[in-house]
Amino acid sequence: MSVLAGKSAVVTGGSRGIGQAVARAPLDAGARVGMIGTSGAHLAAAAAELSRAYGADRVATAVADVGRAAEVTRAIDDLARACGGLDILVNNAGVGIFRPVSEMTADEWQRTLDTNLTGVFHACQAALPHLRRRGSGWIVNVSSLASTAPFPGGGAYCASKAGLNAFSDALMQEVRHEGIRVTVVLPGSVDTELDR
Repeated sequence: MSVLAGKSAVVTGGSRGIGQAVARAPLDAGARVGMIGTSGAHLAAAAAELSRAYGADRVATAVADVGRAAEVTRAIDDLARACGGLDILVNNAGVGIFRPVSEMTADEWQRTLDTNLTGVFHACQAALPHLRRRGSGWIVNVSSLASTAPFPGGGAYCASKAGLNAFSDALMQEVRHEGIRVTVVLPGSVDTELDR
């Protein structure tokens, strides 16, 4: 029997791309999965596909912008109730706006950091009480190779992901003695809507 059987995971940015692929892994292993996204239509389509394959009782969704603390807290609380608790949080929601610093607007900069970095902070804060009730758990933060190999036109994106790496290391040290493990993964280029 899989160690994930009967566990519950929440994936931000779970309706498309890497997030939807990530949502399948715990389902394959017998877990329940909640997906957070900003598009109700995309979430509904992803949930319908996964429900056909794994059963509607193992898939839940919530619409929220991770950059807004109240929204993501409500979403994680709702999904934890729907899934019978929370054991795993995968922070995958991301925004990629690629243009030279001289051409980037302040709003584009802020949107990138609000999603890629502040959104992870909000989701972790919302998830920690649930993980602490379990006495264990995993937080997996999806960063990027761009965090260690900056490139022209990627100032905001690279900065947000480099900040995410440091945040993840600090959080890991804060919660490791509570049985909560924090890790960060750095994918390279992936053929998703963000990369296009």
